[in-house]
Amino acid sequence: MDETVVEPIAIDPLVTLGEHVAASLGDAVLGFEVAYGDLTVTVARDSIVNVATFLRDDPKCRFISFVDVCGADYPAREFRFEVVYHFLSPHLNQRIRVKLEADDVTPVPSICDVFPGANWFERETYDLYGVLFSGHPDLRRILTDYGFDGHPLRKDFPLTGFVEVRYDEERKRVVYEPVTLAQEFRTFDYLSPWEGTDYVLPGDEKAKN
Repeated sequence: MDETVVEPIAIDPLVTLGEHVAASLGDAVLGFEVAYGDLTVTVARDSIVNVATFLRDDPKCRFISFVDVCGADYPAREFRFEVVYHFLSPHLNQRIRVKLEADDVTPVPSICDVFPGANWFERETYDLYGVLFSGHPDLRRILTDYGFDGHPLRKDFPLTGFVEVRYDEERKRVVYEPVTLAQEFRTFDYLSPWEGTDYVLPGDEKAKN
């Protein structure tokens, strides 16, 4: 009699968790994936408050620890920004990443009522990317100056910025002025002198004599 040993199929607990979240939240979840040991769930923008509440309160999740909110900019997309949330479940000893798409016109619902610690992180995301959060108690800049022009982590933000700040001795106050460059931009070829260059480096002409 042929006794074939069938090994049990190992089921990734993160996949099981992702399936549980997707089944419980329905249309609010657009998809999920497990990569590099982390579960990432993509959700609908208007559902983020319900999603955060579920992750915190559901007995199989217990993501009671809010970690941060950050952003990413993809200018070629219709909704150029990704707003990324990270939560931690001490019960599961596991993190979860929640992502949604946004632009600089349509507000993202604030989760401050669910996780008060999101307050300053949402302000930072607004300051650096220009993502608006509806229902936020105090949505204003937090890292840049109040008179700052633009959002510095956008891909189309100039490296020099738009204005420069300096202290004026005559006026005895800080002044804002258009950016002026002390020298023109220089082009670097980054060729290694050890691998050889297409031109003679300064000083090399002496070695040939």
